[in-house]
Amino acid sequence: MRLLSLRLIVSLIVGITLVSLGFSYYEVVREKFALRRELERRAEVLGESVAGNIEKSWEDGSDRALQRTVDHFGNREHLLGFAVSDREGKVIAISPELAKVLNSTPRDLMQAMVQGHGESSYIRLNGRPVNIFALPLYRQDEIVGGLLVVHDADYIRAQNLRTWREAFVTVLIQVFLIVCITVLIVRWSIAGPIARAAQWMRALRTGRISSPHQMPDLDLFKPLAWEVVGLTESLSQARIAAEQEARLREAGESMWTADRLAVQVEYRLGGGRLFVVSNREPYIHERKGKTVEAVVPPSGLVTALEPVLDACDGTWIAHGSGDADMEVVDSHDRLRVPPRDPRYTLRRVWLTKEEEEGYYYGFANEGLWPLCHVAHTRPIFRAEDWQYYQEVNRKFNAALQQEIADVSKPAILVQDYHFALLPRMIKEKRPDGRVAIFWHIPWPNPEAFGICPWQKQLVEGLLGADLIGFHTQSHCNNFLQTVDRVVESRVDWEHFSVARQNHRTIVHPFPISVDSPEDAAPDIDFKEEYLKRAALMHSLGIETPFVGLGVDRVDYTKGIPERFQAIERFLEKHPKYQGKFTFIQIGAPSRTHIRRYKDLMAEVEAEAERINWRFQSGNWKPILFLKRHHSHHEIDDFYRATDLCLVTSLHDGMNLVAKEFLAARRDERGVLILSQFTGAARELRDALLVNPYDIDQTAEAIRAALEMEPEEKQMRVRNMRKQIREHNIYGWAGDLITELCELRLDGPDRTGAKPRTSVPAA
Repeated sequence: MRLLSLRLIVSLIVGITLVSLGFSYYEVVREKFALRRELERRAEVLGESVAGNIEKSWEDGSDRALQRTVDHFGNREHLLGFAVSDREGKVIAISPELAKVLNSTPRDLMQAMVQGHGESSYIRLNGRPVNIFALPLYRQDEIVGGLLVVHDADYIRAQNLRTWREAFVTVLIQVFLIVCITVLIVRWSIAGPIARAAQWMRALRTGRISSPHQMPDLDLFKPLAWEVVGLTESLSQARIAAEQEARLREAGESMWTADRLAVQVEYRLGGGRLFVVSNREPYIHERKGKTVEAVVPPSGLVTALEPVLDACDGTWIAHGSGDADMEVVDSHDRLRVPPRDPRYTLRRVWLTKEEEEGYYYGFANEGLWPLCHVAHTRPIFRAEDWQYYQEVNRKFNAALQQEIADVSKPAILVQDYHFALLPRMIKEKRPDGRVAIFWHIPWPNPEAFGICPWQKQLVEGLLGADLIGFHTQSHCNNFLQTVDRVVESRVDWEHFSVARQNHRTIVHPFPISVDSPEDAAPDIDFKEEYLKRAALMHSLGIETPFVGLGVDRVDYTKGIPERFQAIERFLEKHPKYQGKFTFIQIGAPSRTHIRRYKDLMAEVEAEAERINWRFQSGNWKPILFLKRHHSHHEIDDFYRATDLCLVTSLHDGMNLVAKEFLAARRDERGVLILSQFTGAARELRDALLVNPYDIDQTAEAIRAALEMEPEEKQMRVRNMRKQIREHNIYGWAGDLITELCELRLDGPDRTGAKPRTSVPAA
């Protein structure tokens, strides 16, 4: 830093000096010419005035009269004097001062008489700079002699020297002041922030702070600051991964991490590439004022698959839904992500408003969603929605085929019920590709699925995949039963596979999860946690000692009205909790322009208002309904601050809210009340399992949760957190992709003949 400051100061001194001297030189030259022009003008005016008087004296023929005239006008500023000569150049009258320095008739005087007009020039007389102005004298239109006007020009040189001295002093003052200001700026705006950044990085390196986002002010180095944040996050993650690996090695255990997932996938793909297809994109570009920002949507899928795509430089194909998405892609609708550290490609597919309405909101969410969830909402199937669903699946297939055109044996992972037809389309074009699809929602029994008019086309589309994943084994069984009933095939119940048209499809459960929870904090500051909880509750106007929580999209599968009814029943049966228990329902609006969802929002609000009106006393009301989207960070604060979490879905594939709540509870406190109709209930056996349709049972579970002994709470939470840690989101992705890569594809490569997928050896 000292060397940098010294270089900067020396550079400023040299630069300022050169610039100032350049401007000073220009100013001196300009002033010199101005003074000379002024002197020449005065000499010309004076000479013409004196010439008239001399011409009159000449007519008298008296040399003495000429001398008197010359002497009379000789008292002028900077004037050395006048000289009058005849036509031959002989001086006949001259000022006394001029006579001392003028030894001969100047050439300019003779030239003026010859040319008949005035002449001006600068010469030296006895080493003294002077200006001479010569003009002819006339008598009766005949040149009879000449007049010489001589001014002392030495004052111009003196003025130039004075200007140089002033400029030099000005340069010294400027250099001194600018150097002082520069030193202060360097110390306050550069050295200070760099010192704070170095101290911050040292603290981060030594573990005295835990988050790289606790960064000092580095506005001056904004681009560098972002790179530093990325670097420190990478170092922090690497340290955490190393610590976890060391603990696991010490304990003789093996846990999935992002790094392990990346290494595993890179090894399994053998240098190949992975392609992910989903409706939702991992990064959405939105316009915020005049700038474009990249937003990460809340999704466990992004957490799971980014390490995989990073490891193999893969490609994620998704619907471009952001209002600025088109502004950041190249001519092939691609861009590299993540924005700050690009490591894989995002290919965006554009949908018209009609396509999105028909394919997504229509067939997928008014048809397949209620059909698969069996949540007492009638599925709506329209022929035009089915047409859009087919068209969009073909559009995504066309985009995928462009991306895999030059890739040998690509691995393709399709996501969810939006693309049931896509696996068959992919296989018809690229039989050498490995294709898997993960179905994130439940699969109903054959009788329920039989409602769909296009059930055969959907099943045939899915059977184009080499591997189909569901959350639970029961969903796998329902799918196989549906296949057995709908299409002609051979179902192998021993290996859970389907053989049809020389192609075999494996159907296995892969329970999705969340990121591995942090280790419990034995030295957690409960006083600090209490203060944070108190601040959060105060901001919401809650003063009760017991608080419950629900976190959901406002969807008819989540059982929110039934949950409110259970709270009402709990307060009826246990009136001692009236005024002491508040339930917070975070309800993110979802698909509100679909009539059923719009009606549900009104129903949930009305139910909350009815119960509040019934029990409200003073400032207390039993239900606080927060109907807006909350960030992950905001929801984590609620998870850690509440006494219990109610997850009472009527039917759910997994429901990650249950796992997120447990992952956030580093204090190993809190109680999870979980619907038995969720996929999470198969894993989280230490939760209080309830039938959400049984209002009394759920009400009793709320009482049991509030009155549970702290030791039992800790034991239950610890067991469930261990389950999540051992089966986290990275394990889900690792198992799914590993099994896909282990499948053996029989048949020629890219010949058009359909290869056969064999079951891996046990």
